[in-house]
Amino acid sequence: MQRQAGVGDRFGAVLAASMSVLFVEAVIGAIAFVVWAQTQERPGLCYDAMSVIFLVVIAPFVAAAGAAFGALLSVGVVMPLLGAAGWLGRRLSGRETWWWVPAPAAAGTAPFVLAAAVLARTGLLAGLGVWLVVTAALTATALVARRPLLVDRPWLSGGAMFRRVALYGTLAVVAAGTLAGIGLRAGIGYEPPRLSREQVAGTWSDARGGTLILTADGRATAIGVETFDDSDDILEPVVHKCTGTGTWEYTPGTGPWSQEVDVSVDECPMDTWDVYGTREHPKLYVYIGDPDNWDLYILNRDGHPVSFGSRREQPVS
Repeated sequence: MQRQAGVGDRFGAVLAASMSVLFVEAVIGAIAFVVWAQTQERPGLCYDAMSVIFLVVIAPFVAAAGAAFGALLSVGVVMPLLGAAGWLGRRLSGRETWWWVPAPAAAGTAPFVLAAAVLARTGLLAGLGVWLVVTAALTATALVARRPLLVDRPWLSGGAMFRRVALYGTLAVVAAGTLAGIGLRAGIGYEPPRLSREQVAGTWSDARGGTLILTADGRATAIGVETFDDSDDILEPVVHKCTGTGTWEYTPGTGPWSQEVDVSVDECPMDTWDVYGTREHPKLYVYIGDPDNWDLYILNRDGHPVSFGSRREQPVS
């Protein structure tokens, strides 16, 4: 005869189920975020050995913080959601059913998502999409965590719930990763425009007075272009305004990410410029100081406005 589960047993089972589902959703969300990031216009970001080592070192701390956050979210959001869904079911239909879970999930998340959308200044469709995703994720978590509370179903302990979520969650993560890999392999990810020497020739501007003119015969003219001396402090390099003449050369490399524009001006040593942007609005960029800071100095073809977030991209008043 199966023993009767106590309040503590059910609390532990619901907590284990909720935290497990939240972890699976976080992993799938991370995969989706990586795919989304790969589709956005961006420069090639640097990752060196120290960055990898740093990620490995902080991984346990991130996992511990994630577990604590998952527990708080389970106790503070998922369990009250189950309580509200049960009350609505008994109040309005005389019994608890699963379809009462999405309604309080949608209603409860709407104010927070709306506030976040207003603060982030996102569009209506983007805000609606985030709300639907958050509601779906919270609803899925609550529905799985609801299973140990069903008195008409065989009792499942917290360990059993964890094993079930781990099995099906692993399959879901593998499926999401496979679809992401197929999509990126199919070419949905962003690539810089593949330029030619003729397309590189022209006028490039930083939108605040700095101009680099590259002529078709290989001559370069810099007018107020910024250069950066990080010999004393790589985190806060000294900025110099460069004006002078010299030469330039375009190296196509082996692919879009390996294109380089090498500018030589005697009056001001410059780093080699890399390419990103779009074919209609190409951009040249160099890293400022430590590449791990992802701080960029960008020149836009014919003064087109920039689009990648960096503290040095926007015009300085």
